[in-house]
Amino acid sequence: MGGLVTGILGLPFAPVRGIGWVLDKVVKTAEQEYYDPAPIQEELVNLEQARTEGRIAEEEFAQREEALLHRLEEIRAYHLRKAQGGP
Repeated sequence: MGGLVTGILGLPFAPVRGIGWVLDKVVKTAEQEYYDPAPIQEELVNLEQARTEGRIAEEEFAQREEALLHRLEEIRAYHLRKAQGGP
């Protein structure tokens, strides 16, 4: 009986719980995309190819490579924290 009463009383809050569930899924998906190393690795390969083909100056290459490597390190740190149970 308690489950029925709780269920009936909780009905007005069902849309709020549903919105919370959807927001949680959106945040998790955004995190997965943001912390996916594949696009950064692909960009590093493209950057190296641009340098090899002479389409980019050494100075610009070095700056962009440093930023991309920093981003990869950020991604690795995130995954390490998640694996250790951190936020």
